[in-house]
Amino acid sequence: MNGNKSDQGKPIPQGLYLPATRHGSMIFTAGMTPRKDGVLQFTGPVPADADPAVHKDAMILACRNALAAAEAQLAEGESLSAILTLTVYIAAEPGFTAHSKLADFASEFLKSRLGQRGIGSRAAVGVATLPGNAPIEVQLVAAV
Repeated sequence: MNGNKSDQGKPIPQGLYLPATRHGSMIFTAGMTPRKDGVLQFTGPVPADADPAVHKDAMILACRNALAAAEAQLAEGESLSAILTLTVYIAAEPGFTAHSKLADFASEFLKSRLGQRGIGSRAAVGVATLPGNAPIEVQLVAAV
């Protein structure tokens, strides 16, 4: 981290890693779960028959954390020029098939914050479990 941004709102690592790293004009975030002040606000897994909208708040919080981690790497006067890729992990019970619809909430959040710069390539992946029994984890790569 370059130290030019305030730590307020910055995600708190839950292990031995950095919330984001920067290499030149590229920023890579760690996977972010729906935590506030280091405390998981939602737990999983996502039921097979779940309406994706039920998990919208969890998705937005995880995505907000990833964006905050990326923005904490910016120097004064810099901004994110693009979200290059977004990866959404969903701890879902077998039979859940609305991964893309759930990931749309993250894409919509990024678009609301960054406009078209917030839309890049994306993967939505179902997994058996996530750290701390989180239902969602979001990771992104951004360009400065």
